[in-house]
Amino acid sequence: MRAWLLDDFTGLKALRLAEVPDPEPRPEEVVLRLQFAALNPADRYLAEKQYPLRPPLPHILGRDGLGTVIRVGAAVKDIQVGELRMIMRGDTGGTRAGTFAEQVVVPAVELAVPPSGWTATEASGAVLVYLTAHQALTMWGELAPGSVVLVTGASGGVGVATVQLAAAMGHKVIGLSRSPEKRAALELMGCLLALNPEDPAWRGEVKTKAKLRVDLAVDNIGGTLLPEVIDTLAENGRVSLVGRLAGPVPNFNTATLFFRRLRLGGVAVGAPSRQESIAAWAQVVALLQRNNAKPLVDSVFAFDQLLRAFDRLAQGPMGKVLLAVSQTAD
Repeated sequence: MRAWLLDDFTGLKALRLAEVPDPEPRPEEVVLRLQFAALNPADRYLAEKQYPLRPPLPHILGRDGLGTVIRVGAAVKDIQVGELRMIMRGDTGGTRAGTFAEQVVVPAVELAVPPSGWTATEASGAVLVYLTAHQALTMWGELAPGSVVLVTGASGGVGVATVQLAAAMGHKVIGLSRSPEKRAALELMGCLLALNPEDPAWRGEVKTKAKLRVDLAVDNIGGTLLPEVIDTLAENGRVSLVGRLAGPVPNFNTATLFFRRLRLGGVAVGAPSRQESIAAWAQVVALLQRNNAKPLVDSVFAFDQLLRAFDRLAQGPMGKVLLAVSQTAD
């Protein structure tokens, strides 16, 4: 089979397309012939040695994917050859070979049936971003309906998922995006306000024009934007830290947390148990059905165009960037 191999941790330039042996399943594993795989910032971080995993090299990146079952291990009883499955959270693409390959071997317990009514592209990149968004929204306990939720990087994969889920939970959602077109799309998606984080007046619009204070911020960006986000928080406000696309936070003053008793916490999608993740996924699907919402796909690239796909991911897509691994039409 063909696979994209990472030869060292010097970045995406270390990727090469090569022929490798087809994987064989152990007794409790399944082999998928992949149709689509999704890109995530974590793939680039791992390639750049900025992720707390060091898999053996050469390594195959790729956390998300959907494909057809082509081989099953001897102990697998509830999955049959020919069935369509999507990959739930697990070690795929982290400590074991990932989805930037024509075939991938996955423990049977880490597979799920795609939700009814979803296309193959919608399902292939949904699990990681929606479980991340769900954790970011619920890690501090249940928010009262009507709470104000601010989402930075709202047009990205986790951002879109967070906006959709927060809206379905009945919260007032504020999304930040630099693009006027994306801000318009976010308002149609459920944002009460969609603002430009590069506009110095955006915080004033939240606090004075809209007369809102943020109960929970889901931050995908970091960098110089995080102190501005903290400034918009209400008493006992919380920040769920998901990403750092803008890099480290410079000259951060912890005194800004004191008097309003603010809290910051990191999101780790791999921390919950498998059963907790399965329960969270069921909640995600139910919430999306409540608002008739589905995953948003930005673009699909041919299998041999993985580096171009990563370029698109770096540009700030509206939704998920996918790799078409097989020629199967969606």
